[in-house]
Order: sequence, then structure tokens, then C-alpha cells
Amino acid sequence: MTDFLADNLDYEGWLRTKQHRVTSCGITVPLDEINPILFPFQRDIVRWAVGKGRCAVFLDTGLGKTFIQLEWARLLGKRTLIIAPLSVARQTCREAKKIGIKVAYVRSQGEISGGASLWITNYEMLDAFDLSRFGAVVLDESSILKALDGKTRKKLTAAADGVPYRLCCTATPAPNDSIELGNHSQFLGICTMAEMLAMFFINANKEHTLFDGNGTGYRRKGSNKGGTEWRLKHHAEQPFFQWLSSWAISMMQPSDLGYKDDGFILPELRITPHFVQADYSDPSQLFFTHLHGIKDRACVRAETLTSKIEALKATVATSPGQWIIWTGLSQESTLAASLFDDTVEVRGDHSPEYKAQQFERFQDGEFRILVTKPRIGGFGMNFQNAHDMAFLGMNDSWEQFYQSIRREWRYGQESPVNVHLILSGQEDEVYRNVMRKDAMANRLRRELVGRIRLYEEGELQMLEQKDDLYAEAVVTGDRWTAMLGDSAKRLPELADDSIDLSVYSPPFADLYTYTATERDLGNSRDWAEFFEHYSFIIREVLRVTKPGRLTCVHTSDIPAMAQRDGYIGVRDFPGAVICAYEREGWVFVGRAFVQKNPQAQAIRVKSKALLFVQMRKDSSCSRPALVDQVLLFRKPGECAVPVTPVANGEMDNEKWIEWAHGIWLGVHETDTLQYSVARAADDEKHICPLQLGTIERCIKLYSNPGETVLTPFMGIGSEAYQAIRLGRKAVGIELKESYFEVAVKNLRKAESASKGLFADAHEELNEVCA
Repeated sequence: MTDFLADNLDYEGWLRTKQHRVTSCGITVPLDEINPILFPFQRDIVRWAVGKGRCAVFLDTGLGKTFIQLEWARLLGKRTLIIAPLSVARQTCREAKKIGIKVAYVRSQGEISGGASLWITNYEMLDAFDLSRFGAVVLDESSILKALDGKTRKKLTAAADGVPYRLCCTATPAPNDSIELGNHSQFLGICTMAEMLAMFFINANKEHTLFDGNGTGYRRKGSNKGGTEWRLKHHAEQPFFQWLSSWAISMMQPSDLGYKDDGFILPELRITPHFVQADYSDPSQLFFTHLHGIKDRACVRAETLTSKIEALKATVATSPGQWIIWTGLSQESTLAASLFDDTVEVRGDHSPEYKAQQFERFQDGEFRILVTKPRIGGFGMNFQNAHDMAFLGMNDSWEQFYQSIRREWRYGQESPVNVHLILSGQEDEVYRNVMRKDAMANRLRRELVGRIRLYEEGELQMLEQKDDLYAEAVVTGDRWTAMLGDSAKRLPELADDSIDLSVYSPPFADLYTYTATERDLGNSRDWAEFFEHYSFIIREVLRVTKPGRLTCVHTSDIPAMAQRDGYIGVRDFPGAVICAYEREGWVFVGRAFVQKNPQAQAIRVKSKALLFVQMRKDSSCSRPALVDQVLLFRKPGECAVPVTPVANGEMDNEKWIEWAHGIWLGVHETDTLQYSVARAADDEKHICPLQLGTIERCIKLYSNPGETVLTPFMGIGSEAYQAIRLGRKAVGIELKESYFEVAVKNLRKAESASKGLFADAHEELNEVCA
């Protein structure tokens, strides 16, 4: 019993290492070392971030990300480079003075010398720096990772790979933006984009229908229009948010995480569209109906500009205060700047110094109207000095729209913010699209905050997360015992040398297909973790099996996928299982191949390699169907009771010749227990119960009537059902409660059908489970 407790504690300890949580690599600092000018929630986030060392701070605009990143760098005490958008760097230097930190603005590695330990530069200057010479790097407005081209983003990520401490700061990302989250995870060195997608997401393009994201319709399965879209696997939602909270703090307002909102209550936001009638004809349409793509939108925007100018002038005349006029086209910017006195235009071709100077002048109230584009001044700037703005035309980017509004509508703003949208009637669908995205983003971000709150509060308070998904139960019949729970935990309850045969199909590594818990063997990051977990069960099955007796393990080769494995092909899962069993002391004694129908498999698994069209197009990309393999392993030692299927009347010479052939024919793929009722709404795949014919051959060949058959992965009870039907006793263990409930019904059905046989079996079975 002492050995059992020690082994079980070892398993529970190992299980905690399987959780998808990011370990800390930073330092511990007491709260009183953090600048008291920061709000309580800001101080807690700083302490958490310094402890993590590599993490992300996803705080909505105005919640103090600048102070947090500056304190993070100061407390770590390492040579730190902050990389920020062009317009933000000078502003950060000004903000740093408020908390007594010196930050020097530099444009190349050669400008870094003694004195300050914190430097700031722009993303455009990245090539001029050697990040390996810094101990810490901060990405300010890190959502820019999504906007950078692939080559630049990879270069930045690779350059920071050896930097011990890394911090990303940006406004709360949309929870369905897997690309943005993946970019952050990869830059921080937490995991690659491919690893994140393989763990938690599923390719939504392969589903039956998918809303296309621009409000125009649905995309059929297999379509790649607009690129691959990913959604969270249903059972991965809780693990994903727990994993995300272990390296990112997300907040829209302090009360999201239980803090007071004093000083962080936004004023009223008033968004007013002004639709102007304008003449526009599309040569491709007899009558204008709708806009086609980006080019069409740009043409409408340009050709209706003259009609919108008068509306802009009238709108700006309604308020004498400072204004920002957001434009998207060069001609819009030039024309808008010429309309008003006391106006400054900031263009993309202006020097960084000029842009920063004019933005600071506007902040200081030195001129009335700023004309610029969202991609120039719409990210990171603090323009609470103004509370009126106008968009001269719009594009479909919700992020640009939202970020531009938040330059004025942010914490610290004391007046209602007025947003005027100057649009032609033809641009109505652009407006409606952005408003739809805004409503969706607000809902999704609220969902993100709600789902992640408990985990983030635990992170900030440094509490240990508990597994609330696990349950245990036992249900018995005359000749069977069904155990709900984790096989690695429940198998030790069985007596040594008490099982005559085990038959089962282990879950193949396919993350979050059926359950969310780390106890699920399938929920493993990779094969190494899968087989490490599997080893606990293999050892226990060996212990409970009688000497000289067998275990029959159903396996199959597994398709290798580019996103998960890095290549398209086939992985030798049976070979890996054989190695795992031999490592734990089992003797591999043979295998049987179960014939499969390639056409049925092609339809079921949607494999191009099995299609007629692929054979005709290029048969070098075709392959045989993946056949089932039943692997046979024997426990070392002498078999005390011979298995005699001929004497039992379950075998004759003709049947032996057929079954000993090595390729089992005549096993019908549809010969399974009814399983659709067991599938939960969140399951990503149908359960795949083992064919009853395959189980029957294993039981008749390798056990005697009245003996006990074990299945540590019971599922809906197929192996135990056949054991009872064939006059054996059964012990089954299942982790998923919905499967367990169906299995119990199936076992009762089998028991009822064979009532009266082996009346004394229940008493003997209790001895096995003592």
C-alpha cells in the first residue's frame, strides 16, 4: 500500500507538469519596490510581469501600459530596448519623466553608451540594432507584429530569441484572432504558431460552412478564400484560456479583475455617420448595387471626395475646439488640410522628427486641427487634449477605426468624445461592416475577459489552479465492474496478477478531441509526452496481468499533418507502442492486421491520398488505406492456467487457420455498438469504437470462459460488452462521463442477455477489485 501511495503521488506530481502553463523565468519583487504613483492593479501587473520575465500585457488603451513596461524594465535592471511605433517613442520619453525614469531615444546601436539603461527606438530602425546585446526587450503596441510582413516579423522574433526577458504591450486582442496571439507567443518564446494551432485550434475552413467575415455570405468547406481560418477546439477552451492567462494579462477596465474603476470610467462616446449623396457610376454594373473588393472601395472613396468636403467643413464648424481629421487617401489628406486655418498635416513622407514634433505641438494645444492617417497617428498616441474627430471616408479595418477613436476616447478624457463619419451613400456597406465588426469585437472581448478572469486573478495572486473536471464513480453488475476515472489513478486499485486478458484501443494523440482535462492521454503536446503519460498505464496493466497472459492493443498508423507534424505523410504509431511496451517489460509476440475498406476510409477521414481523382492526377501522392493492427504482448512468466479455445468449443482447425493468417478478414467495419448517443456536443470527432468482431477474436483466442477481461480505455464499453456476452467477466475504466454512462447501459444490456450464466462470477470479481 505504501508503494501504491508513493507511485500515485508521483503520477499526480507528473500530471501537473503536463498542464499548459508557462513557467516563470523572472525575479520576485515586493510591492513596496514598485513606484507608488501606479494604481493598485498596475502595481500587481508589474509584480506579475517581473516574475514571469517573458509575458504580454493586453490592457485597453489608457490603462497605463507605458508605466507598466517602464517599471518592468527598471525593476529587472537589465539593459533594455523598447521598440515602439514611430509616433510613440518620443511620447514614451515624456511619460517616463513622470515616474522618474530616464529613457533615451536612439536610432542605432552606436548611439547606446553609458548613463541610461533604458533606450527606445522605432520598428523602422530594427536593422540598426543587435538585440543580443540587450538583457530585455519591450515591444510597445505589439499588435504591429500582425501588420509586419512575414520576413520582418520572423527576423524580429529570431533577433530576440536569445534575449532573457521579453515583454509585449498592446490593447486587448480579439480572442478569435489566433494569428495575433500566435505571433505574440512565438516572439516571447512560449511556443511557435504551429504548436499553438496544433494544441488548441482547428482548421475552420474544413467544416461544412463558415461565415466569411465580411458580412457577404458563407464559405463552403474546403474553401481557402481569405486564407485559413482557425477556431478554438470546443474541449480546448478552458485549457486555452488557462494557458493564455499563464503568460498574458488581459483587461478592458480594472473591475474586470476585481479592482476599483475610480479614475477609469470612460466618458460618453457619440458616433455620428453623415451620408452624402454623390454621383458615382461603376462601369461593370448597369445600376450600382454594391462594392467589389478593395479596389472598388478605393475608387468610390476617391470619386466621391468632392461631394464629402462640404459636409466635412460644416461638421468641423460645429465645434471650436481641437479636431483630428482622419484620412485614408493622399488626396483626402491634402484637400482636408487646405480647408481650414490653424491646421497641420502629418504625412507618411515626413521625417520621424517632424511627425513627433507636430504630434507634441497638437498635444500642447499649439494648433487647432491635425490631419493625418490612422496608420501614422492612430496607434499609441495620447490625444485627450481633443474630444472631436472626423473620418473623411472609411475602410473596412475595424482595428484602425477603433484605435483611432481611442486616441481621444481614453481614460483621463473629461469630455464626451464626438466621432463624425463623413461618407458617401455608396460607402454605407463599409460603415455597416465596421459597425458589425465593432459589435462582434466587443462581445468577444467581454467573453475573453469573463472566461479568463478566474485564471488571471489566480495568476496575480499566485494561486495554484485546481482541476475541477475530474470525477470518480463505480458501478457493478453480476459479472462486471465499471469505474469512472483516470486509468493511471484507478488501475492501482486492482489486485496484483488478477487479470487474465486486457483488450483495448488507446487514444491516439489528438489534442482536445473528447475532453479538456490533462488526465486524458490524448491531450499531450507531442509523442514524447503522450508516451510518458502512457507508461503509467502500461506499467499498471503489466502489474495486474497474470504471468504468461496477454494484452491486445488496437492501433493504427496515424496521418502526419503539416500544421502539427511539419510534414504530410504517415507516422508509425504501432511501432512506437511496441517500443513503449518493451521498455516497461512486456514481450512483443505478434500482431494481426485487420482489413479496411479504402473507399469508406477516404470518405470518413477525407484523405486525398485514397481518392480516385488523386490516383488519376498523380498516384505518387496516393497511399494504401491505414489498416488496424492488433498488437499482442505477453507478461513474462509461466501461464498457470492454459487457454484452451478448442476444448472450450470456441475454436476449430478451420477457424484457427483463418485467424492465424495474420490478416483478419471478415471483420465488418460497421459491426460496432451504437455510439452516436455517446457523442457530446463539444466533441470534435465521432467516437470510434472497436469492431465487435475484432474484440471477439482476441477474447476467444487468449482467454477462457469465466476469466476476467480488462479494458483501461472503456469508451462506450465495447470490450467489456463482448467479454460478458462471451461468458467472461469484465473490468472497465473510462475517464469521460458521457461515455461511461453509455458503457454502463451497454453492460447492463449484455448482462441481461446472458442472465443465468456464471452465477458465482460477481463474488470472484469482487476479489479481483479488492
